[in-house]
Amino acid sequence: MIDLTFSPTFKAGFVSILGKPNAGKSTLMNAILGEKLAIVSHKVQTTRHRIMGIWNEGDTQIVFSDTPGIIEPEYLMHKRMMTQVAGSVKDADVIIFMFDVKDDLKEATAMLEALHLKVPVIVIANKIDTLKTIHEEEIKTAFAAIKQCKSVLFISALQKDATLPLIKTIQEQMPLHPPYYNTDELSDRPMKFFVSEMIREQLYLLLNDELPYHSAVLVEKYEEKNTLTKIVASIIVTRETQKGIVLGKGGEMIKKIGSLSREQIEKFIDRKVFLELHVKVRADWRTKENFLNEYGY
Repeated sequence: MIDLTFSPTFKAGFVSILGKPNAGKSTLMNAILGEKLAIVSHKVQTTRHRIMGIWNEGDTQIVFSDTPGIIEPEYLMHKRMMTQVAGSVKDADVIIFMFDVKDDLKEATAMLEALHLKVPVIVIANKIDTLKTIHEEEIKTAFAAIKQCKSVLFISALQKDATLPLIKTIQEQMPLHPPYYNTDELSDRPMKFFVSEMIREQLYLLLNDELPYHSAVLVEKYEEKNTLTKIVASIIVTRETQKGIVLGKGGEMIKKIGSLSREQIEKFIDRKVFLELHVKVRADWRTKENFLNEYGY
């Protein structure tokens, strides 16, 4: 039950973070919340799901949505990812549009204009630590021509204090509304979802460039015992050769994936974990509705 003893000046609303793959959307949401809810890697299209993170302070609740990077869909999975982006736009009170400050400015403004947004937009030029000179006035002028753009912020999402001016700017745009979630909640996602994401993150970090894009993770069992949590999960790949890579010589790679995943899960749930991993081959799972439904897409 949501606590209804809120102040009449309470502000609450939904903020969706949009942008190209690898713009820093997940890094930003993690920094805002002070928790690693969204997985991060240097590879593009790491985020496949819309992940909500709930920020609470004083008389404000902001429900952030980290979304998959905006792409031209090639597979049914990609189409479902873009459907999640569209849903987050529809629900939003405010949009954060992020782009890498090294990206082409015309391309960035064209992408924002093509979204035809109806709510206030805060533009974030991210990764300012990667350039010696930033043409702030040129960037501000370019986005000022877009009607819904309320402000342009220049940050590095990796820096701890980068989120302070952003939060203040969002609060100015939030509507008066009671909280949508209890103020002690951090996300609307179940624990099994975060476990699968932490395992999937290791695939991106440890395996070659292409294989992670052909893989998925399905948590088949999550049981809280007296002294530990037992988790059984399957890594899904599309070919037998990929299964061999995930297993590694003598099972060394799957052991490494399991060990590093277990460490991350234990930090997240603050509890001992027994993690059992399997590898299954499901040809062309990214194009088949039954598999996508089973794997949470």
